[in-house]
Amino acid sequence: MSEVLKNKIDALPASPGIYQFKDSTGKVLYIGKAKILRNRVRQYFQSRPHETRLDVMINKIADLEIIRTDNEVEALILELNLINKFKPRYNVNLKDDKSYPYIVITNEAFPRVFPTRQKRSDGSRYFGPYTDVKTMRSALKSIRDVFQIRSCSFNLTEETITANKYKVCLDYHIHKCEAPCVGYVSREDYNKMINQVAKLLNGKTTSLIKELNSEMESYANNMQFEKAAKLRDTINALEVYSSRQKMVDEDVIDRDIFAVAREEKEAVGMILKIREGKVIGKSHYALDNVEGKTDDEVIENLVTSYYEKSDFVPEEIYLEKEIEDIDVIEKWLKERKNSKVEIVVPKIGEKAKLVAMVRANAKYVLDEIKLAKMKKEFIPHSIEALKRDLRLTKLPRRIECYDISHIQGTDTVASMVVFIDGKPKKSDYRKFKIQTALNEVGRPDDFLSMREVIHRRFRRFVEDGHVKTDAEEEYQIMDVPADEKEKQQDVSFASMPDLIVIDGGKGQLSSAVKVLSDIGLETLNVIGLAKRLEEVYLPGHSDPQSIPHTSSGLKMLQRVRDEAHRFAVTYHRTLRDKNLFKSELEDIKGVGKKTMVKLLSEYGSVENIKEVIENNYETIEKFAGKKVAGNLKEYFNQVVKEEEEG
Repeated sequence: MSEVLKNKIDALPASPGIYQFKDSTGKVLYIGKAKILRNRVRQYFQSRPHETRLDVMINKIADLEIIRTDNEVEALILELNLINKFKPRYNVNLKDDKSYPYIVITNEAFPRVFPTRQKRSDGSRYFGPYTDVKTMRSALKSIRDVFQIRSCSFNLTEETITANKYKVCLDYHIHKCEAPCVGYVSREDYNKMINQVAKLLNGKTTSLIKELNSEMESYANNMQFEKAAKLRDTINALEVYSSRQKMVDEDVIDRDIFAVAREEKEAVGMILKIREGKVIGKSHYALDNVEGKTDDEVIENLVTSYYEKSDFVPEEIYLEKEIEDIDVIEKWLKERKNSKVEIVVPKIGEKAKLVAMVRANAKYVLDEIKLAKMKKEFIPHSIEALKRDLRLTKLPRRIECYDISHIQGTDTVASMVVFIDGKPKKSDYRKFKIQTALNEVGRPDDFLSMREVIHRRFRRFVEDGHVKTDAEEEYQIMDVPADEKEKQQDVSFASMPDLIVIDGGKGQLSSAVKVLSDIGLETLNVIGLAKRLEEVYLPGHSDPQSIPHTSSGLKMLQRVRDEAHRFAVTYHRTLRDKNLFKSELEDIKGVGKKTMVKLLSEYGSVENIKEVIENNYETIEKFAGKKVAGNLKEYFNQVVKEEEEG
């Protein structure tokens, strides 16, 4: 311990606050809170056995910074804010918590309800987070089945509604929206419905049904039977929704039940949400940096992190273990809820069984996460065999294969298929229209086509400064299609392959190698797979590699090649069929698709149109207009002239 750090520890006050441990570079290692800073911080440096991870952290501590607070609740809030800001390595964190979706009720005159993954401080109300997207979608569907809320994104204000800026859409006609855009529902009534949506999202189904029943009776007594009938339908829908929820407690009370499952360095926290005695859902979080932490520390971090992001706090919270600062957390949650909040640790009875059930669910999720991790780390034998057969320096976990397809030189296309750990990843497949790959006599050239495709696939390195300045001219690709420019930014094009497979022999392989060399990627593993004898060629080798035909690595290559061929042929057929159905009229200047459809609907075929122009020009001039008729006549006259000259 340095003299500076020792002096800071000796000068610690006997007051609440937060402390930050920093390393020699000033990076925050750990942030904690304390009722008495002096006592809490000194515990880390007392001579007693520590967990290995804690020992590592203590040895890295080079500096200490504290912030005093007036009370423990302020210290808790400040600790949460600083952990979110600095994300220290040794604090327990909820993994990927930012990716979980919420349901938001927007802060607008006529609020919208939709899912979002971004929580903003804009006055909107957020419900969640939902770790199960299926549950969130089910909640949204229930809302839209019960309530007639708008789904549009119009900026609805009193001015735009009065000015009749918008028109009613299909949702109004199928009774999915009350059309606030044209003033069919008042702002007061619409927001009253939105408050009912908020109650439903908070699980207050029983109290909402009671409220609507009372309102329905009031309408009926006042002879407002249409409004009463509408509420009756809403109540019936809510009762169906409520009947699907499992009753677990006779007490009509709101509870959250927390439990944690741990195994070695992995941990999962589970929260069961009970509203008015019914289960409305559950959330789970993978927990990071739990090594060396006690169970009560992990549970406390789960509880505080969860409620920091949740807008709803129940009346009761069940935990499986006692935590050190239970009174501080209760005070904090009481201030957030503005009413009483009680944290309970059940020991026996039904409440303890509920906690045990949540813990069992957490253990189930933890086992699933561990199994998924094992699958991710598993390397198929065929990948190992391929590395051995081709004498590669690393495992070919990402394989990209390229194939060229055309029939008698028309509609030349190329395919790129991707296999990850021996399985196709179809979201990364890409297809190409060959632009300029023609030989001296104007016929498609497979070698030039392959050069073009490989260049277009890796052309993003041009912008990174890895390509020679004459590369564009050499490959005759003067202008890349707009869709290709978009591909340069996508995930598939951003990922580098471990192995490139060229469907073809030495010629196609040489074309690909030349491009990669010019781009500066000559170190990439690339091979050619000839169809005739299933021969594998390596760059710089005139003879094929000697790979046993029984090798699982060779069979993997054949699967990849066959998939590339299938994908290319399918794309080629699509283009060819599209061209077969293309009308000759589309090539005539001034004749668009609408005019073409109009002409064909009236006359039946191009031959009939040609005959009308020759024999009764005034009719088609009157039907299609002078300009279109003139273009048609000029075109067909030119065709006749070319046929006579030919």
